[in-house]
Amino acid sequence: MTRRPALLLAATFALASTARAQKGVGALDAEIQRRVEAVTAKVVTWRRDIHEHPELSGEEVRTSRLVAEHLRALGLDVRTEVGGHGVVGLLRGGKPGPVVALRADMDALPVEEQVDLPFKSRVKATFLGAPVGVMHACGHDNHVAILMGTAEVLAGMKAMLPGTVKFVFQPAEEYSPTGVGGAESMLRDGAFENPRVDAVFGLHVFPASHGAIITRPGPWLAAANDATIIIKGKQTHGAQPWNGVDAVLVGAQVVTALQAVVSRQVDITRVPAIVTVGAFQAGVRSNIIPDSAVLRLSIRTFDAAMKEDIFARIRRTAEGVAAASGATVSVTFDPGVPATVNHPALTRRMWPTLQRAAGASGVIESELVTASEDFSFFMEKAPGLFIGLGVNPRGSDPRRAAPNHSPFFFADEGALPNGVRAMSMLAVDYLLGGK
Repeated sequence: MTRRPALLLAATFALASTARAQKGVGALDAEIQRRVEAVTAKVVTWRRDIHEHPELSGEEVRTSRLVAEHLRALGLDVRTEVGGHGVVGLLRGGKPGPVVALRADMDALPVEEQVDLPFKSRVKATFLGAPVGVMHACGHDNHVAILMGTAEVLAGMKAMLPGTVKFVFQPAEEYSPTGVGGAESMLRDGAFENPRVDAVFGLHVFPASHGAIITRPGPWLAAANDATIIIKGKQTHGAQPWNGVDAVLVGAQVVTALQAVVSRQVDITRVPAIVTVGAFQAGVRSNIIPDSAVLRLSIRTFDAAMKEDIFARIRRTAEGVAAASGATVSVTFDPGVPATVNHPALTRRMWPTLQRAAGASGVIESELVTASEDFSFFMEKAPGLFIGLGVNPRGSDPRRAAPNHSPFFFADEGALPNGVRAMSMLAVDYLLGGK
């Protein structure tokens, strides 16, 4: 993968970096670094505590209490129970200026941890009626600790800040018990209002090179939508298939036909797309042809127009196959999560900031990633930039690392200061530059 776009971004903003240095950004960077070093031990302690006591989506009571107590101790105005167990802390700088939001998500996953750590999670819970282990297998414990550390860094510099920082600690990023995700719920509860947010930054840990910052301008993470296809046939004895309409056979034909949507019908030279059939449910006995079958799909896209086109093709394919066999079909799509699209101008503007935070060679322009994130809802309300932080141990091969959501997912705490520094510097540089 070429690094040319990143080099062009850096060159384009060389003059801007010089101008910011004239404003005293170099001195501010040194002050941020001093404060990051002072808070690092706390960040590690918070991370271990949260990791050992994970909470499922919608159940983040202990974590939100820890966050709220910390923000209040820093002198911030704090709102709790925002969109569920969300917390919003408001830090008003010593001078007027824009409003920037920094976000971390707090929930854990129904995964039983297999990493042998002194602070390993042994928490058990119930998820969708089943007993499960609970683990921060996606690294949200790191996100919370990093943003708590960032709040402490910036609170100590508040007199120097021209503007306001909103610290947004979000519940239910992984799963919404109510059907409305944590980001949407927080927005509905006014998280980005009073005062209104001008820009938003977020961070996610990944099993990538230790301390590296990973991002890209424009689309980065995919939109995620589920679809349900219900096929209605006619039940009959397995020994007399001619007397019925075989929903299993129709379902199998629909699965096969759907493979052509991406491979033959969509121009994937522009951006990639994925249509996956993840579940096929039908029948209870070998000698009864059932009257119905249910297919459940996952759809990943990076372009809104392409997404709608794929929806139409899925519907047309399912209806056409079903009609050919005398079956009927219903196709529904959930609202899902939009693509995470980094605001191009904001990304270009903040690229030198990221290079100062992680080093020029420590910022990597990413390829497209087909995972999704509901941070995208915040980006629909304000220009946003979402970045990744590499948390692999130094010298380890990222290709051999356990991915996010694995029971073996591991984050090297030595990378966390880079996260605190990056989030702090993004906020300071944005406020200094104005809207």
